[in-house]
Amino acid sequence: MNVRVNPASALRPRGPLRVPGDKSISHRALILGALADGTSVVRGLLDAADVRSTRACLEALGVALEADGACVRVHGRGLGGLQRPLRTLDCGNSGTTMRLLAGVLAGHPFDATLTGDASLCRRPMGRVADPLRRMGAGVLLQPGDVAPLTIRGTAALHAIDVELPVASAQVKSAVLLAALHARGTTVLGGRTDSRDHTELLLGHFGVPLQIAAGRVAVDGGQRLRAAPLDVPGDPSSAAFLWAAAACLPGGPLEVRDVLLNPTRTGFLRVLQRMGATVEVEVTGCRPEQVGVVRVGARGLSATEVDAAEIPALVDELPMLAVLATTAEGTTVIRGAAELRQKESDRIEAVAANLRALGVSLDTFDDGLAVRGPQRLRAGRVRSGGDHRVAMAFAVGALWAEAPVEIDDAGCVDVSWPGFFDALGAIR
Repeated sequence: MNVRVNPASALRPRGPLRVPGDKSISHRALILGALADGTSVVRGLLDAADVRSTRACLEALGVALEADGACVRVHGRGLGGLQRPLRTLDCGNSGTTMRLLAGVLAGHPFDATLTGDASLCRRPMGRVADPLRRMGAGVLLQPGDVAPLTIRGTAALHAIDVELPVASAQVKSAVLLAALHARGTTVLGGRTDSRDHTELLLGHFGVPLQIAAGRVAVDGGQRLRAAPLDVPGDPSSAAFLWAAAACLPGGPLEVRDVLLNPTRTGFLRVLQRMGATVEVEVTGCRPEQVGVVRVGARGLSATEVDAAEIPALVDELPMLAVLATTAEGTTVIRGAAELRQKESDRIEAVAANLRALGVSLDTFDDGLAVRGPQRLRAGRVRSGGDHRVAMAFAVGALWAEAPVEIDDAGCVDVSWPGFFDALGAIR
């Protein structure tokens, strides 16, 4: 499915907006609910392709799920209570599903194979396989350390001390989930500065962690207790609306009930630094901080984003690169080599599409530099099936000289099935 997006002279938001439930929290709510004793009620769950992959895999592992719209009742099977699957577990396009379930299955005494679509089966899995093997599980990968992967789980996992070489919430979460089944205390150090939803939700489900000086420790054998959970709006989805509001008159644009976890709000901090008007109001904590964000347009100036900032806005970097075309000066993004390991090589995908629309820029192994202001020309964006790329250029088309066509635009269903309708509603 291709979608043609026309330029817009201004936004016309019709009151406060809400975005779909946070994808990262939705995955984890289902998985932790499945491991808990009792029934957990999850409200506001994201109904998108990636989360549906997690739901399908859990059902294949014997978990009963009852859905009523965005409310899902998860009937937990307790720690170590999942059943041997009768088929290969299909994770679709979801790296979160594959990596987190690898950690869960490491502590179950049966074999299970995880696969996914062509994009997922190109993504690196050695980084999650290595610590799980050290804990005593068997992990079989294909040449190149890619999926399909087979987990040969065991009820005799043992705790480890591990230094994480990259800031990956998926790898960190896989080790923490495996650690629940291990004897002793597992300690994670190194790059633990990725998003911390698993740590917060483990506490919500009754499992305390020790967190100090950049190290995270969890004692094995602790039981999870069922708990209700409201999933807040996804800031990575809201970022596309915020980017539009930062560039086009007609705002401010207000998004309510959105996640405000500091490990996820780096894009807002960068927007503010570039000159956009950003107002944040905290309205609650359940267990994640949530609130209202208002973003308005002013003239934007270029900025520099370094490695320390990347974990808090890694999903928003394609949007930031497109947004940089409207800013005065050269915006430089460095320390983002992880973008080459996403659903696509996002550095190359963003650069190739910007050039196709007439933008001059430079690329590095770990980032890019975009000069601005440069007006996007008419053209065709090749999304490569990457939802973040498709959505970033759909927003960029709003300030282009002429219509922009997004190919394979259906890939946005991975995280926001109604994205193009939402974009049209604020034009």
